[in-house]
Amino acid sequence: MKKIISASDVGTTKICTIIGSLDSGGNIQVLGVGLVPSHGMHKGMVVNVDEARESVAESIRRAEQASGLKVESAYVGVTGRHVSSHNSHGVVAIPRNDRLVRHEDLKRVLSSAQQVNIPDDRKILHAIPRSYALDSQERIKNPVGMHGFRLDVETHIITAAVSSIQNLVKCIRSVGVEIQDLILEPLASGEAVLTPEEREVGVILADIGGGTTDIAVFKDGSIYHTSIIPVAGYQVTSDLSIGLGLPFEIAEAMKKKYGNVYPEVLTKNQDSTLSVEDGHSVSYRELCNIIKVRIEELLRLILLEMPDSNYASLAPSGIVLTGGSSNLDGLEALARQTIRIQTRIGEPMGVYGITDILHDPAHSTGVGLLLWGTKNQGRPTWEAQQKKSGVLNGFMTALKKFFGV
Repeated sequence: MKKIISASDVGTTKICTIIGSLDSGGNIQVLGVGLVPSHGMHKGMVVNVDEARESVAESIRRAEQASGLKVESAYVGVTGRHVSSHNSHGVVAIPRNDRLVRHEDLKRVLSSAQQVNIPDDRKILHAIPRSYALDSQERIKNPVGMHGFRLDVETHIITAAVSSIQNLVKCIRSVGVEIQDLILEPLASGEAVLTPEEREVGVILADIGGGTTDIAVFKDGSIYHTSIIPVAGYQVTSDLSIGLGLPFEIAEAMKKKYGNVYPEVLTKNQDSTLSVEDGHSVSYRELCNIIKVRIEELLRLILLEMPDSNYASLAPSGIVLTGGSSNLDGLEALARQTIRIQTRIGEPMGVYGITDILHDPAHSTGVGLLLWGTKNQGRPTWEAQQKKSGVLNGFMTALKKFFGV
């Protein structure tokens, strides 16, 4: 019997639910897709629970209708400016006489790295080991089975605002779907668009969506840095609306249909006047120039989020741009000219089936959520983790009260 996996990308402009099955070879076959406009979301966060819930419900309904299957649980993406990250170090001793590292030692050292002060209004979303060190030997990827006295780990800790997570979870669970896991969206997108070689050498991923630009730096095969910028396609459309005197919806349609961020390559014949709805008309070149200025600013903002200004050393593989806004014509050329590093546009890969609609950078997160779920089969569900965490927190609170701490 094939394993059914579902994912839901709850974005600012669209919600995409994908249902897939895992075959015996570990490959994902897409069985159904539910794509609808998003309501009740702003910059990746829920601002109207009722509207967001209705959009989620409709997306799930369409995916179920296309596949003939029921969505019982799903991997769900998380983004928004409330997300933050930092790197943490953990260390434990190997106490046994044989000094052999076992899986329980990995759990202990990872737990040690998570012993950091986190405000009550935030929670750990991910604690991802970057690399291990055993005694004096560094850059070990899997120390299980090796011998040593001291085990160290460098860990990437990602935290999120509790209230934002609760609102998102409420929308999903209120339509009868349990949370299999919550995944930071650029981590998911990386699963769908990056090659193993890029991850190993070093690469910057920038997922330019509707409300946010999600950034992740991968190096030595693991996550190195993450960041969220609350500037993306929405701001481009807003600039067009104000600069050209167009209603927002018409500006969005014009951007998608005619937008080109590299107007230098336009011919004189293309410098024409475009007629739009309601009697509006705009200059093609002016439209493109407005988009170009905002995208140039965004590209520079991405580099400002980097932990190291030596980009050649940090990311020899350059930058991979994905997300719906990366569909703008000329973006790859403009990025090379503006930030002067190797650039490519990343499209989702790694799945088959009814995937025609998914061969688009706009769906990198949705496809990546499925791939993430495949790689993390057997892990406790998010629901189970919350129950365990609640029991543990309650026990620790009781102990503190008992001892008067």
